[in-house]
Amino acid sequence: MSAERWDSPVSTTARPAAVGDARRYAPLPEPFRFERGGELRGGVIAYETWGELNGQRDNAVLLFTGLSPAAHACSSAEDPSEGWWERMIGPGKAIDTSRFFVVCVNSLGSCFGSSGPASVDPATGDRWRLRFPEISVGDIARGGFETLRHLGLERVAAVIGASLGGMVVLAFVARFPGVARSVVSISGSAAASPVAIALRSVQREAILRDPGWHGGNYAPDAPPRTGMRLARKLGTITYRSAEEWIERFGRERIDRDVAPMRENSFAPEFAIEGYLEAQAEKFVRAFDANCYLYLSRAMDRFDLVDDERELVPTLARTGLERALVIGVETDFLFAIGEQQKIATSLQAAGIDTQFARLDSREGHDAFLVDIEGFDPPIRRFLAAL
Repeated sequence: MSAERWDSPVSTTARPAAVGDARRYAPLPEPFRFERGGELRGGVIAYETWGELNGQRDNAVLLFTGLSPAAHACSSAEDPSEGWWERMIGPGKAIDTSRFFVVCVNSLGSCFGSSGPASVDPATGDRWRLRFPEISVGDIARGGFETLRHLGLERVAAVIGASLGGMVVLAFVARFPGVARSVVSISGSAAASPVAIALRSVQREAILRDPGWHGGNYAPDAPPRTGMRLARKLGTITYRSAEEWIERFGRERIDRDVAPMRENSFAPEFAIEGYLEAQAEKFVRAFDANCYLYLSRAMDRFDLVDDERELVPTLARTGLERALVIGVETDFLFAIGEQQKIATSLQAAGIDTQFARLDSREGHDAFLVDIEGFDPPIRRFLAAL
């Protein structure tokens, strides 16, 4: 995850905000109307780019993130810090910036520069908090579309997304037919599954029941830490597989010299507990609780079509030429069966579709860490564009 603070100031300038900050900002239409009601004025989408547009302006790749990352997917001269997909993007890499102009957007509703509950309402000078309109996955997709319009791009070679981004790319191609020639959907879903909804509901409850949440009116330096820590711990457990936890940690204990324990203490004792603590603390420092609630609920409510019988006809109207769907056998949150269904539906819609079924021990987070597994199918697919 990027080291950017969630309370970084937002600017609508087309240039980076500061040294070491490669973000630029695309203004949203006035007003920006949300799918579930409400509107936004003065809204922006934060984005970063790599590579160059060709003369035909048809080599762009639009990248959507998972729930928590910023738009900083890759390092650049303006921001040399490592991006969340550093090993996938760059000259000669799977997403080859010597061929493609890559645009990564920070999701609408997130806290890394795009408008959301943590940003300031220009009408009041105060943070939006829970007054921010309810967000849908379709709204996030439109944020990416408006970024393309801001850049003067009418069509892209590919739209790519994983996890939440895997949902968003499906919403994007359905809502903006003909804009993308191809799609890469990674560990996504055409409709949130019951098990994923159940897990996210418990994560949200941990935050909502934290007295420090204060109905969403907490100070930036006093977030609901306990709730956020518990939500992140639960998420971290589900992002990986049981096989990986066994191989990485087993029943290894925390070094008593480093973390001395009192007799009968319930403090963390096992190495895996220490790992979860570290991940939780890092997340609390980086992400905003209200933004987490908004994006989590948006994922729950996502259903590409109200009637499942309309899935294939909907995909047939996207104007897609080719598609790549990638799933991971050990993914608990976005099961391999969901990926198979997306691929089968795309193929039935008359779209040339490839399905990569990866046997990776890293579970849902495999796209972030198992680059050796994800690089080949993505590289082959994009090389043929």
